[in-house]
Amino acid sequence: MPTPLVLASTSVYRRALLERLGLDFAVDRPETDETALPDEAPRATAERLAIAKARAVAPRHMGSLIIGSDQVAALGERHFGKPGTIERAVAQLREMSGNTVVFHTALCLLDSRDGSYQIETVPTEVRFRELEETEIRRYVEREMPLDCAGSAKSEGLGISLLEYMRGDDPNALVGLPLIALCRMLRQAGVQVP
Repeated sequence: MPTPLVLASTSVYRRALLERLGLDFAVDRPETDETALPDEAPRATAERLAIAKARAVAPRHMGSLIIGSDQVAALGERHFGKPGTIERAVAQLREMSGNTVVFHTALCLLDSRDGSYQIETVPTEVRFRELEETEIRRYVEREMPLDCAGSAKSEGLGISLLEYMRGDDPNALVGLPLIALCRMLRQAGVQVP
């Protein structure tokens, strides 16, 4: 009997990505404070939160493999999380305009049977073109990217804000690095495909 799989996220984006693998899985909401620690590097924040999310749901799913993921957008050492409001989304995009932002997407696969885990971070470099205020506001009003780190959905209209994207897995930018996840699942004994 296969080990049950649990996605420690209620993100519709992560759920849709995981469904592409054709595996049965449950979804559970991790109650995790996503605030960065003082002087914490963006990559470290993403990794800490991916692990914390997996650990938060593990006690409710003993005997399962738990997938935790988190994404932090960074311009230098400046973190950009989920904006939550229209004005914060506009401010984030205004600051990112004309700059290269690195989206650090951390992935954790935790085995709740023994507490062991695998962790990997997949960075994606995204160059935003010079954006006019009217473009930013029009984009935010149309797409409402309030639940996306960095306020831009590359899988939607947000692609129009970009000059380029560079990374090892295009799924990482959407929120779940599937190439790394497949590797981790195989290492944990899950057959993919």
